[in-house]
Amino acid sequence: MTATQEQATAAASGANATERFKTDKLGALADTPPERVSLLAREVLEAVHSTIRRHKVTYDEYNALKAWLIQVGEDGEWPLFLDVWVEHVVEEVATEHRQGNKGTIEGPYYVPNAPERGSHGAVPMRADEPGTPLTWSGQVRSTDGSVLAGATVELWHADAEGFYSQFAPGLPEWNLRGTFTTDAEGRFEIRTIRPAPYQIPTDGACGKLIAAAGWHAWRPAHLHVKVSAPGHELLTAQLYFPGDEHNDDDIASAVKPELVLAPQPAPDGHGDVVEYDFVLDPERA
Repeated sequence: MTATQEQATAAASGANATERFKTDKLGALADTPPERVSLLAREVLEAVHSTIRRHKVTYDEYNALKAWLIQVGEDGEWPLFLDVWVEHVVEEVATEHRQGNKGTIEGPYYVPNAPERGSHGAVPMRADEPGTPLTWSGQVRSTDGSVLAGATVELWHADAEGFYSQFAPGLPEWNLRGTFTTDAEGRFEIRTIRPAPYQIPTDGACGKLIAAAGWHAWRPAHLHVKVSAPGHELLTAQLYFPGDEHNDDDIASAVKPELVLAPQPAPDGHGDVVEYDFVLDPERA
């Protein structure tokens, strides 16, 4: 077991995710009208009440739920819980109008302002970074077919042991995180490594729910991306690899067939190569 594995606890990851959410997301939230708050809160509570009545929930079960909710807060795991079990439905509703590429959840481990690497380059990584080398080339276009020069492709992913920089100790700050800008033809080429499947942290409250329900905690290997261009909607997605045993039962329910890559052995025998393009939807009026 590595030092990273020993120290990448649910509490530490949860605290980092919570602080990152406060820093990056809270300031951009718009005020929600009271009528909308009332509608959503009432219907969520009604769904809880209906579940209690339908399944004759006991006081012991109610108190177990209360204790678990308290622990979720104490462990700082609300970002993890919501991103794993709720976000995929919010993403589905928010993007159902799009004609371009399919997206999926952001997850709790995004960090903005990763180092700029040009249109063709490698993500920051350690000199002896473990894992299979992967070269990914693609093009960014609009739904009308026009190429999008100067589009931004942000990439981040776990390492070959399943850990993310800035959320697990012992990793360089920007390890396997980079920002790329497409060239005049909307093209980019990124050199990185294939990430590993990983389990979400299981030593905290979310892990207790998984164990109590008899679920598994695995996410398939994936690359995270955010693709943006002026006048177009931001695309957030994860790209998956064929043959992963958890593509069909991802704990976060985030895999879509359109997001599965088709890597091939590199011509020089050094790692894999893959092509995957993006089509962005124009911003709606």
